[in-house]
Amino acid sequence: MVRKAVIPAAGLGTRFLPATKAIPKEMLPLVDKPGIQYVVEEAVRAGITDILIVTGRSKKTIEDHFDRSPELEAALSRSGKSGLVAEMRAIAELADVHFVRQHEPRGLGHAVGMARHHVGDEPFVVLLPDDVMVESNLILADLIAAHGRTGASVIALREVGDAEISLYGAVAPEPVAGEDDLVRITALVEKPPAAAAPSRLAIMGRYLLTPAVFDCIERLAPGAGGELQLTDAMAALLGSEAIYGLPFTAGRYDTGNRLDWLRATVEFALVHPELGPGFRAVLAEIARREHLA
Repeated sequence: MVRKAVIPAAGLGTRFLPATKAIPKEMLPLVDKPGIQYVVEEAVRAGITDILIVTGRSKKTIEDHFDRSPELEAALSRSGKSGLVAEMRAIAELADVHFVRQHEPRGLGHAVGMARHHVGDEPFVVLLPDDVMVESNLILADLIAAHGRTGASVIALREVGDAEISLYGAVAPEPVAGEDDLVRITALVEKPPAAAAPSRLAIMGRYLLTPAVFDCIERLAPGAGGELQLTDAMAALLGSEAIYGLPFTAGRYDTGNRLDWLRATVEFALVHPELGPGFRAVLAEIARREHLA
């Protein structure tokens, strides 16, 4: 059973400055919820009950968001807004949410390594908060199911183009007998030039890892960007354990990218039960005004 998740949320959010000068990028809203709440809800839907969020300086609002707010609840109750009271309380009851602070930005590998004492000897999942999945995307549950079949680490993959592969970790895959989608990974490279990439299968922001990865993280030397890279730790793990990959094709937004964040905002607004119909009419009006096809 996989019950623990790690969400590294200590990044500076420089691509969204000046909006993220005082507000964590993970708290930027997608319609009426901060992005990180979608990620926590995804973990809960997959059966996760214990979540460790790795934060940094100026990230206290993340902790406040997943805590109770008695003053707000009391004010809402006095206004007769019992539905909102229940909604606010439900955020604090999604899972057992814990926090640890990464004191300096030393890379994703270092951030995940800070979870060692919390995770212990259990397999666990890592969810990058920039990667927001639509509710119908079941990649996290699929990773957990694949781990149940293999007992090994399993990571999410997506095929990207030549221009994108140098932005991600890339893998060398081979087929697995009896598995339609699962591939066995034989090599991993962090942010390779397109000409040197072992494939166009890029590592996305969902990982299921065995606790053996922590020993690999402790032995890491700085890699791409001078940081401790999780991809390098997984490459070292290949020396003693199998690692599998599970490709998927749709239902993911990179909300660390401004254009994709805007697209995600539009897509989530369109399916919002209250705002969807009105927002659809607004979009139609804009499309007519701008002469969009």
